[in-house]
Amino acid sequence: MNESEPLTPAVFHILLALSLKERHGYGIIKDVLTRTNGKLRLGAGTLYGSIKRMSEAGLLEQSDQRPDAEHDDERRRYYCLTKRERDAAQLEARRLEQLVFDARERRVLPVLLTSRDLEVTR
Repeated sequence: MNESEPLTPAVFHILLALSLKERHGYGIIKDVLTRTNGKLRLGAGTLYGSIKRMSEAGLLEQSDQRPDAEHDDERRRYYCLTKRERDAAQLEARRLEQLVFDARERRVLPVLLTSRDLEVTR
């Protein structure tokens, strides 16, 4: 994974899933499914292939912390963000934000009004 290249959608969704808390693989899959209203389903092959590449690139770590034993399965591996990974997510979000800005400027997407714009038009 080259830092100057855009992230794949799967990798970006994994980063978003881990941005608030550590999760195991199935927890990542559920988060992505919930956040996308069921529109994106990460399969196990995509998830674990991405996790492997992210780990090799130093973008992902396994967490040493575990939940209470009664709420955990010892076979689960929990993942957490590294600083480098958080930076990569931020860089990708800015890249996507610029694309949306360009789409609005070129009238591919409608221009959003701010609350201040709404006050002026009333």
